Amino acid sequence: MRFNSATSSDGVREQMFILGDIPGVLWTAEGAAGTRPLILMGHGGGQHKKAPGIVAGARRFVAECDFAVAAVDVPGHGDRPKDEEYDRIATENQARVDAGEDLAALIAGFQALVARQTVPEWRAVLDAVQDLDYVGAGPVGYWGVSLGCGLGVPFVAAEPRVHAAVLGLGGALASAEAAARITVPVEFLLQWDDERVPRAQGLALFDALSSTEKTLHANPGRHGEIPAFELDSALRFFARHLGR
Repeated sequence: MRFNSATSSDGVREQMFILGDIPGVLWTAEGAAGTRPLILMGHGGGQHKKAPGIVAGARRFVAECDFAVAAVDVPGHGDRPKDEEYDRIATENQARVDAGEDLAALIAGFQALVARQTVPEWRAVLDAVQDLDYVGAGPVGYWGVSLGCGLGVPFVAAEPRVHAAVLGLGGALASAEAAARITVPVEFLLQWDDERVPRAQGLALFDALSSTEKTLHANPGRHGEIPAFELDSALRFFARHLGR
C-alpha cells in the first residue's frame, strides 16, 4: 500500500492510497493510535470512492464513532482504467433493455461478473489497512447499497472478519445464493418505489439472508432517494455491533 496524499479537516484525516492497481481512500481521526473498528464502504454504480454519500458517511463514522473507514474504486469506475470487457457488456445490456429485456436480470448478471474480481480485491485491501498500527485487526463492518450491495453480499459472505453489514437497493437475482451464507447482523434498506430493483426482488434478497438478526428498513421513494436519517440508523447499528 502506497499513500500519495493526505489532508485533514474537522478532526478527520483523509489519505489517498494505491494498493497494486486499486485506488482507494482511508479516513481516520487525526492522531489516531491503536486498534479500532474498520468499515469498508462500497459505492454505487457510476460513482466512485469519494462520491458525496460515501464521504458524508465516512466522515460521520470517524467523527462520531472513532472508526476507520476505507473505500476503493471498483473496476471501470473512478480512477480505475476503462475495462473494455465491462464496457462492452454495459453497452450490450443497454441495447437489450431498449429492446424490452428485464433490467433487473441484466444488472444481476453484470454484478455477479464484477464480484469475482472485487471480492479478492477488497480482502486484500482489508489485509493492508488492518496492518496499519493506527487501524489494527479490530472488528470490520461493511456498508454498501445498489452496486455496493450487489458486490457487497458476496464479499460479506466470503469474509469472516466482517461482523455486521448495512446493505440495500439490491435484488435476489444477483445475490441470493451468497446471501444465504451471511449470518452476521444486517440492516437492509429498501426503496418501496425502486425503478431499478423490483420490490419483490429486494424483499426476496432480505428473506434469503441467514442472519438471525436482520432488520428491513423500507421507505417510500425511488432508487436513489434513501432518506438522510438512515445514516443515523447505520451509525447506531455499527456502534452497537462493532463495539465503539
